[in-house]
Amino acid sequence: MATSRAVPNLAFRELRGRLSPAEFAAAVRRAAREIGEQVACDARYVGRVEAGEIRCPNYAYERVFLHMFPGRTLTDLGFVARERVRGRRARPPAGPGDAAPTATRAFPPGDGPGAVLTTGLTTALALAFPTDFPGGTPTGLPAGSPTAFPTNSPTGFRNDEESDVLRRAFMTGGTATLAAASLGFGGPGSIPAPRAGGRVGDPEVRAVEEAVRRIRLLDDRYGADGLYRRAAEPLRAAYALLDSGVTSRRSTADRLHSGAGELSLSVGWLAHDSGRLADARSHYAEALATARMAGDEALEAHAFSNTSFLARDAGRHREALRAAQAGLRAARHLGSPRLLSLLTLREAGGRAGLGDRAACEEALGRARTLFGLGAAEADPEWMSFFGEPELEALEAQCWSALGDWPRAVRHAHRATALQSPHFARNLALYRAQLAGDLARGGRVAEAGAAGHQVLDLLDEVRSTRIEAILTDTARTLRPRRSVPEVAGFLERRTALAEV
Repeated sequence: MATSRAVPNLAFRELRGRLSPAEFAAAVRRAAREIGEQVACDARYVGRVEAGEIRCPNYAYERVFLHMFPGRTLTDLGFVARERVRGRRARPPAGPGDAAPTATRAFPPGDGPGAVLTTGLTTALALAFPTDFPGGTPTGLPAGSPTAFPTNSPTGFRNDEESDVLRRAFMTGGTATLAAASLGFGGPGSIPAPRAGGRVGDPEVRAVEEAVRRIRLLDDRYGADGLYRRAAEPLRAAYALLDSGVTSRRSTADRLHSGAGELSLSVGWLAHDSGRLADARSHYAEALATARMAGDEALEAHAFSNTSFLARDAGRHREALRAAQAGLRAARHLGSPRLLSLLTLREAGGRAGLGDRAACEEALGRARTLFGLGAAEADPEWMSFFGEPELEALEAQCWSALGDWPRAVRHAHRATALQSPHFARNLALYRAQLAGDLARGGRVAEAGAAGHQVLDLLDEVRSTRIEAILTDTARTLRPRRSVPEVAGFLERRTALAEV
């Protein structure tokens, strides 16, 4: 499959002037702090922009760049319009008589038609996801914590080499309660209410898309546990627009379906990551139904990817395999080798869980071949997390499921070596996986040392998934506590758990 040739961004290069890429990256980080953003910009990111590899920045970088160069648009900075890099198949233009698709749906778990928000998306979003903490840092946050939510837009499993942010130290102790309480501040904001007469237009669609971004960035900052219930409110509001709104344009209806589906996937991920697997399955199925109704193959592929991931976590390996294969069918015409690579890795994970080593190895080979074709403009925004470290980590999980500890260790170690230290959450995850593989492979001293490295990062990172991996690793290592490295890791972990 051919990929689009990158076109150098000469306008952006001109704006850098005589600054080196590293100096310009430092200026970007300073500008981000001025407006309450957090971006992990470095010389490599600047180089990728100038080379044309990043055709449109994520929302965080967009705000920073527009702050740095007031009066300019993204086009002035050499970028392309966001809708051109959404990873959706182009649709034929609708004629004046084309009707917008409508949808019926089941509401999120525990809700029914009577629970639909009648106050519109404006109030739901403003109450659930305020932009800033009023009056400074909320009680309980450590001194010096930024008061504004960062607007980095994570995609996939909380890692994104362009926009991942560190989870804050305040997440230790009373964290879920604190994060949820912080979302209660604020009132109706600037998001437009549905138009008179039930018409749904660009303002409402943009509000739904903003909800997706806001949920993802808040999850990156706070974790899933304190956000899930809050996130259900804008989700209900978004589907209320689908149920009752009438759009004047087919393109508006398509964006609304896509936005509502992505919102359902984001809320489903919050449920997934916080251990509410049945709720996650319901939300993922909701997104899949929305995708099928709208004929949105990109959304369908995303829904199947998440469903496969969830099924693997729940031990339903045959379902994980079928979902991955369905995702591959949906994605085959989208022009994104990286998306096909990720879905093929999901397939490999399902085959590994079923104990089919030969088929797993064949799928891993296909995934690497697809990954090697490189990035494309059609790559969906949500999967910008999928780089070489994640590729290695997912392959390590396959070998771990097959009980091939030497190979699992080799790939898990590569994931930790390739992962940028700026992204502490992913680094902690990969090191936790490495510690577990080392422990099961009998390399207990190295496992204890790797466990210590994970604990070093837990001041910045709070993840239910990482905690579960560490718990399992500690259980495996406990009979070998006579080994000094193991004893030190177990004692330190116990002490941190009691804090």
